[in-house]
Amino acid sequence: MRSNLKNARNNASLVAVLFLSVMWGQPAKAQSQDTRKQDIQELKDKLQQLEQMMGEVKGKITVLEGQPGTQNSEAGVGESKSGPNDALVSSVVNSLDHYPGAHAAAIPTVGAHGAQADQKKPGSESTLDIYGFVMMDSGYDFGQSDPSWNDVLRPTKLPSFPNEFGPNGQAFFSVKQTRFGTKTSTPTSFGDLKTTFEFELFGTGVDAGQTTFRLRHAWGEMGHFGAGQTWSPFMDINVFPNSIEYWGPNGMVFFRNVQFRWTPIKTAHNTFMIAAERPGASGDQGVYSGRIELSNITPQFILPDLSMQGHFDRKWGYFQIASMFRRIAWVDNNATSKLNFSGSAFGWGINASSNLKFKESTTGRLQLVYGHGIQNYMNDAPIDIGVQNNFSNPITPIKGVPLPMIGAVAFVDHNWSPKFSSTFGGSMLNIWNSDAEAPSDFHQGYYALTNLLYYPIKNVMAGGEFQYGRRVNFRNGYNFNDYRVQFSFKYSYGKTFAF
Repeated sequence: MRSNLKNARNNASLVAVLFLSVMWGQPAKAQSQDTRKQDIQELKDKLQQLEQMMGEVKGKITVLEGQPGTQNSEAGVGESKSGPNDALVSSVVNSLDHYPGAHAAAIPTVGAHGAQADQKKPGSESTLDIYGFVMMDSGYDFGQSDPSWNDVLRPTKLPSFPNEFGPNGQAFFSVKQTRFGTKTSTPTSFGDLKTTFEFELFGTGVDAGQTTFRLRHAWGEMGHFGAGQTWSPFMDINVFPNSIEYWGPNGMVFFRNVQFRWTPIKTAHNTFMIAAERPGASGDQGVYSGRIELSNITPQFILPDLSMQGHFDRKWGYFQIASMFRRIAWVDNNATSKLNFSGSAFGWGINASSNLKFKESTTGRLQLVYGHGIQNYMNDAPIDIGVQNNFSNPITPIKGVPLPMIGAVAFVDHNWSPKFSSTFGGSMLNIWNSDAEAPSDFHQGYYALTNLLYYPIKNVMAGGEFQYGRRVNFRNGYNFNDYRVQFSFKYSYGKTFAF
């Protein structure tokens, strides 16, 4: 069957080449005009027959492609036999011999689908990936946390004073981690055109605590350029441990942001990228909260955040270094000549991260980040701008300052066997608060966990996890320790379509 189909395709290709040669071949100048006209008419007649023959060959190919690959193909369908078609082709070739150079005419290379060869690489094709998973989380919190966040562990959401969220002890169930996504890849002369669209059901912001659609990625890239929403270059998603707790390490840089990105260096082992990202920041009024003079201050962002990343792959793992630079401003809309709280601050940060392959089955995930006013890019941190007393200036007696902070992540993932894996490790975040912040403001947080996950069959996971979180306040000496257990079930799916 394959031989029959191949012969039919070869016949069609030969006819196509002859057709193009006839159309573009130049007759010898020595031939008379009348003879040329006669030959041209004969060739046109033969060309019409060739076109009819091509239609028949295409029909045979269609029939062959629709048949199963058996040895008992019908005789005469796609078989390589001599006949009238061969005589016709031979006649056209002999006619072309009267026109020197006709066979060497500038004929563009034609591929299987009629496209020029330089438009698409041989064997290249577009793909569509559909993927995702359904996941159910359940567990018990032996302590307490903000009710809108009781199914995750966030040290900033632990109580800042005794019984802030009621008595200890709370069971939880959730399907918010459930996810759906698509990815496409299309070869072009400028590089592969890739897109990602992905969402989950974990509500945040005004939807905190709700099971609702939340966009994760809306991203497209071609060659060295990309635009949309995806991971910030300032972060390293590979630091995230193989855990079932959704929110993740509090001291990790973790932010999906809208951005325009350029990757001038992209090799098998080294990558460098730079991005202009959507700006944003937060702040509070500290001990002066509620003052009328501070009631009409609004943020102002006139420049995008600038991030850069260098990534270096090696046999032992990889090393990544990233940086962030940003301008944060605020405007006092009630400013007078005697009192004006407008101001600005410069935020910056350095993030170093790595994955270390201790063994084939064991990976260490490490990160250390330091900066001023970069809390917006952290996984679980409060405000970027704090209030600081400035009594020496009567026009601006208090001012906003970018808060210094440091975050660390250290986890080890280990595969016991193809069906069992574990993760253990911890993370921390420390903020150097400004002197006018409230005594109960967040100062320090800790996060740790260990688990045992079971993979009974492909695309199915079940497991249990023990989690620990700690919050330390700024000045009033209060701290809170939280202990939790979680059990999760995850069913993954995925399918790739080529076209």
